[in-house]
Amino acid sequence: MTGERGSWNIAGYLEGSAERFPERVAVCLTGGSSLTYRQLCDRARRVAGFLIQGGVSPGDRVGIVLPKSLEAVCAIYGSLMAGAAYVPLDFMAPAAWVGGVLCDCGCQVAIVDSRCSELAAEIAARMKVVLVGGEESGCEVPAHHSWTEILECGAIAGRSVTREADDLAYILYTSGSTGQPKGVMLSHGNAATFVDWCADAFGITEHDRFGSHAPFCFSISIFDLFVCINAGATLCLIPEEMGRNPRLLVKFIVEREISVWKSTPAILSLIIEFGAPHEDDLASIRLVIFGGGVFPIGQLRHLARMLPRARIFNHWGCTETNGCIYARVPSSISEDRGEAWPLGFPSSHCSVLLLDEESGQESNETGMMYISSASVSLGYWNRPAETEAAFVWRDQKRWYRTGDIVRYDPNDGFIYVGRRDRMVKRRGNRIELGEIERALFAHPGLHEAAVVALPDPEEGVQITAFVVAIGAPKPSIIELKTHCAKELPAYMAPDYFVFLDSLPRTSTGKTDYPGLQATAQARL
Repeated sequence: MTGERGSWNIAGYLEGSAERFPERVAVCLTGGSSLTYRQLCDRARRVAGFLIQGGVSPGDRVGIVLPKSLEAVCAIYGSLMAGAAYVPLDFMAPAAWVGGVLCDCGCQVAIVDSRCSELAAEIAARMKVVLVGGEESGCEVPAHHSWTEILECGAIAGRSVTREADDLAYILYTSGSTGQPKGVMLSHGNAATFVDWCADAFGITEHDRFGSHAPFCFSISIFDLFVCINAGATLCLIPEEMGRNPRLLVKFIVEREISVWKSTPAILSLIIEFGAPHEDDLASIRLVIFGGGVFPIGQLRHLARMLPRARIFNHWGCTETNGCIYARVPSSISEDRGEAWPLGFPSSHCSVLLLDEESGQESNETGMMYISSASVSLGYWNRPAETEAAFVWRDQKRWYRTGDIVRYDPNDGFIYVGRRDRMVKRRGNRIELGEIERALFAHPGLHEAAVVALPDPEEGVQITAFVVAIGAPKPSIIELKTHCAKELPAYMAPDYFVFLDSLPRTSTGKTDYPGLQATAQARL
């Protein structure tokens, strides 16, 4: 979405589609409930009217603590239409954590699920609370207003409140119940740069049906919420309880005739390994996009075989940048390939810089990846020092320091090496733990692998590899050690191997490295 100065608002995606496709289904739930574009736009306008009447001004923040639901989509677009920034949070997260975030960013209003009674009680004295679901459940929690009141409110007249490209659109907070959460601020211009590029690059149309797997508090959801609505396509919401059940996910894909799917590699691996025994199960899918982690090459090869007619893309990016580097995955991947698929080349709105961290000089081969783009975040909410450290100026451009070490190949583009914060030293040698994982991925008897390191006074670190076998019998420890001896230098070989039934995951489907770190520590 582009516009003249003062005419920005990504809520315009919904308004435009409501004008073009008023009776097309915009969003639907598994139980059969749905809203057309006309209905969704009308409800979002009522949310906006309610917020404005309640004193919400452009630039204010509106907290949204709801499950995947029609109400959540209405609340997100209604907040944007009012000129506010929405702050989506996990309604199942600890009340103290969520309440702390809502207060940290100074939310004027919080739209809260009725099951979050502890949260509502905690924040009621500091901001207005709109309760969603309380009327039906009879739950008595502190609330100033109900969802029914919102729907009875008068809708805003005309178009959304106009914003400028650099005005705040939403804040996405880091997940977890411990530590200090960090809010990434994204502007209307950041989001629109990403959405408009995706629409063109991936050929999204009004006939597509999106499987919305990611929670709305995570960055992958931006693709679902705005790329889909911009095209006039249908957004099919996947409830939280279905999100980790591969058989139910496949049933959902079949019944809803999903054509566009974006998720982490972990979720796709679950689907192809445990949910889809037949290629026809996924026949409706024409576009698969994965991001948020390395896709083990064996599993990616399996996915490509199961979806010979689909286009598959590795779409790299993080919350601070949105997706900005991509690579097409062919329908057939060589059996000889052991490396993960490349990140690829920058999208048209993105520039990439590789720097040697020690010398500060540009590198043509391997280095820390910096991104400059109109999609790069404004910074971190209320954290000026961290913003200054992560977003730097060089050559009259603003760059984001990703923390990712990559190397460049003229044919494949950028190739992921590992995270700077996952680099350790052992016997004086620098080790990227991801390199050990990639070596383990190449073992034919392993389905998954994750590696962590703990401090050791003599060696520098002790390395533990957590592995998941494909089936019985499991590879022996001797077999794994022999494999690593062939694939890795001796100083990189794991000290310990631990077999698990599956790797622990975060709520976004990424490997839970802190949890594995704690497990490794407990074994000592």
